[in-house]
Amino acid sequence: MTDLLKPSLSRRSVLQAAAVGAVGISPALRAAVYAQGSDAPEKKEVRIGFIPLTDCASVVMASVLGIDKKYGVTIIPSKEASWAGVRDKLVNGELDFAHVLYGLIYGVHLGTAGPKKDMAVLMTINNNGQAITLSKKLADKGAVDGPGLAKLMASEKREYTFAQTFPTGTHAMWLYYWLAANGINPMSDAKVITVPPPQMVANMRIGNMDGFCVGEPWGQRAIMDGIGVTAVTTQDIWKDHPEKVLGTTAEFTQKYPNTARAVTAAILEAGQWIDASLANKSRMAETISGKAYVNTSVDAINQRILGRYQNGMGKTWDDPNHMKFFNDGAVNFPYLSDGMWFLTQHKRWGLMKEHPDYLAVAKQINRIDIYKQAASAAKVSVPKDVMRTSKLIDGTVWDGKDPKKYADSFKVHA
Repeated sequence: MTDLLKPSLSRRSVLQAAAVGAVGISPALRAAVYAQGSDAPEKKEVRIGFIPLTDCASVVMASVLGIDKKYGVTIIPSKEASWAGVRDKLVNGELDFAHVLYGLIYGVHLGTAGPKKDMAVLMTINNNGQAITLSKKLADKGAVDGPGLAKLMASEKREYTFAQTFPTGTHAMWLYYWLAANGINPMSDAKVITVPPPQMVANMRIGNMDGFCVGEPWGQRAIMDGIGVTAVTTQDIWKDHPEKVLGTTAEFTQKYPNTARAVTAAILEAGQWIDASLANKSRMAETISGKAYVNTSVDAINQRILGRYQNGMGKTWDDPNHMKFFNDGAVNFPYLSDGMWFLTQHKRWGLMKEHPDYLAVAKQINRIDIYKQAASAAKVSVPKDVMRTSKLIDGTVWDGKDPKKYADSFKVHA
């Protein structure tokens, strides 16, 4: 550690800081002197929790490639067993940050996902790249997609069990949305259970569920193991949907603002590195397949990360809307409308009794200010609008303009 990284500023760093101040304290110039101490991270070593999923890649690669050091921090990736465990460790401070489900952060902030604590979303880590898998047994009876599943459930009455990964999380919302779009009420027509991502395939193998929604590589793994078929990808439910985020507590951002900015910038740059070339994606797949991270074969990861899909029934296709970590910066901005969408679905499915102040909650959680500073440090452009418009699988359009009306508009709800 150089003297310039110590709290007491050297003459050189004071002059640099003064030079920055002379031009209005530009965030870009301010970022350039992180390492010289004027905006040095308050906490030099940070623990970032992750679940063994392909979309933990930018957190892992920021550490493996040493991108974190460029911003004055050392990232210690911490492999966790379940999203509930990630939640608890974030809340009690065992983890500084986490690769985490968007809806989990919102659920904790509002107290609908267990302990209530003010939380922060610093960036979106990835878009797309999750899937809904149906068991081979269902597929053999014609349930290979939404209409086929609805037909089977109507004709062959029994209790159907589907799994998601966390009650307020993304996978629960994709599963519910897709079932409802096909006329199946997930609250009354099926049994829904919570299973940690790495345990999905094993549970389907022994017959504990008829279908599940989870992130890769576990959808591809089910196909490789011959126990399931891909009924739909989540990018077919919502093209370029928000997925995992970099989450932390509001308390951490208040206490360590420079650290929050530096870590966000490092992971942002790592995502940019991943998306930059096929060679980088291949190297990433080889890295995260290891036991310390996802712990599966490389071929379970590297096909879908390149957009090469197969559904387990002989169909193969190239999907341009596969998992993306950067996509010229379009992935990572923490749009207020993205966070608000999860709240509309939490209300739809009875996770909240009353409508919240959707926009106010999103403004509290999504730290656009920190993201913009980090993007400036990483030399990434940011969109002008904090909202975006999307069309989902059932034809509905979400733009964040009237969230209460949107939440109440669905025919199938709790």
